[in-house]
Amino acid sequence: MSALPGWLEPVAAGARAIQGHHLTQFLPPAGSDPRRGAVLMLFGGPVDVDGTDGPVGDILLTERAHDMRSHPGQVSFPGGSIDPGESPVEAALRETLEEIGVDPAGIDVFGELPELWLPPSNFAVTPILGWWRDAGPVRVTSPDEVHAIHRVAIAELVAPEHRILVRHPGGWTGPGFLIGADKDVIVWGFTGGILTRFFDFLGWLPPVDDPPVHDLPDYMLAEYVRRTSRTRPGDPGGDGMDLHEPEEEDER
Repeated sequence: MSALPGWLEPVAAGARAIQGHHLTQFLPPAGSDPRRGAVLMLFGGPVDVDGTDGPVGDILLTERAHDMRSHPGQVSFPGGSIDPGESPVEAALRETLEEIGVDPAGIDVFGELPELWLPPSNFAVTPILGWWRDAGPVRVTSPDEVHAIHRVAIAELVAPEHRILVRHPGGWTGPGFLIGADKDVIVWGFTGGILTRFFDFLGWLPPVDDPPVHDLPDYMLAEYVRRTSRTRPGDPGGDGMDLHEPEEEDER
């Protein structure tokens, strides 16, 4: 693996130091047998910048197809279920190649975050950290799954004017971000929570007083509307988390 840029060294150190409870209240219970998945937090940016007091590079996010049965339109890290015989790293790299055509040969994996649990779907998810050493063009290679690709400057992502609270009709509220050219794409749920808590752990998240509250667009709520009759009151149908469900449960 090539040497990491100086600005990524705090990220690697933070991944080694952070514990699951810093990221979520949901961790796989002892003795449980959850389904397992992995996502890729892919960092890109300059190679000749030393360590700084704040973020320098960017992070790659995908926006799910708006008509998917599971988590329509949600912004997520590329990733999905771990196939039999795969490691979390292998699964995250494979899914990223399949979804948006990123060649694993240009990625240096430099860490992983603790495994996190999604109780409603009994998924245990490992976020893998990668340095996009040889960044190249990306494209939507699986349009049935991916609506758009967003390569977001981290300093822009965490800027106070792009930070929001997301309100779900089931009663859930949580941290979010506005991305996209017009800042009209909402990052929330599992992805928004990881970005918020990990970047706060790194000292990269400036405080925000009274962030504006945004309701989710209708296309993101289609799954919730279908599930309302069989979820407990106040449950947004997944605790606002957005890992890809297995393909057999994600038929369009």
